[in-house]
Amino acid sequence: MKDDILKHYLEFSIYIDPGLYKDYLIKKLPDNIKEVGQLVRKQIIHRITLKNGNTGSNTDLRYGDMTKVPWYQQCQDDVLSTTSAILSEIFRRDKRGFVKDRKEKDKLILTCRFIAILVASILKSKGIPTRIRSGFAPYFFKGKSVDHWINQYWDKKRKKWIMIDIDGCFEDLKFDPFDIPKGIFDFSADVWLNIRQKKISEKRFWNTGGYDGLVAVAWELFYDFHSLMNNEIIYSYHPEFMLLKNFKDIKEKQLKEIDELALLMRSPDENFDKLKNIWKTKKEWRLLKGGLL
Repeated sequence: MKDDILKHYLEFSIYIDPGLYKDYLIKKLPDNIKEVGQLVRKQIIHRITLKNGNTGSNTDLRYGDMTKVPWYQQCQDDVLSTTSAILSEIFRRDKRGFVKDRKEKDKLILTCRFIAILVASILKSKGIPTRIRSGFAPYFFKGKSVDHWINQYWDKKRKKWIMIDIDGCFEDLKFDPFDIPKGIFDFSADVWLNIRQKKISEKRFWNTGGYDGLVAVAWELFYDFHSLMNNEIIYSYHPEFMLLKNFKDIKEKQLKEIDELALLMRSPDENFDKLKNIWKTKKEWRLLKGGLL
């Protein structure tokens, strides 16, 4: 792996920068990645888990007793969009910080993107090149592949990127979430190209917002592109032509340009310089709409 690529994935974005908590992350959290991941997961409840209560995979209360979460608690994705905000709230609710016995009422209600940026911040703080990947997980719901964000970190001994799914690490999976085998996670570039080549049905892929099909895949593809460039945008941010109201009018020329991007993203390290050049020059893919933008 080229040194400049590893250096790139040691950099902090505005979303991942831990701010004043960096020293704490380095000195107080474990260096073992599995221990870090499990500790992170104990601080957070996924909004779907909260909604489903003590059923499904939480029948054994592995995520805590949902009846002890205050009734007014809602998903905090819109509030805690950066790692520094997440860390601040972790300490505001329990001054001990990352603890194994965090009470249910003090856990944060966040989804996979937010867990991934927190993990990336911790590992980068410890000097481990880390990046976020946005795609689809076929291992949560039978017959469907749902939008999902995971991490990759560079293992210098094995000289390869290792995929980890911290959000899903307490689920009963048929693989090791701290070393996900190739072919388990559906990368958005592969999904996009396979749909465009009519190899798979676009209806298999959906997000928890209730959208499926090519537009949902396009969103994940651009989340992934921005994340590869260290810009881990929130769910509501999209290039203007990719807003739901505009995507129905997308031209074939634009679709083919996205095809070319997806081809490069299939091998992001080999095509790093080309992707970086697109990042620096393609304004309509860089400038976003959504929220107050």
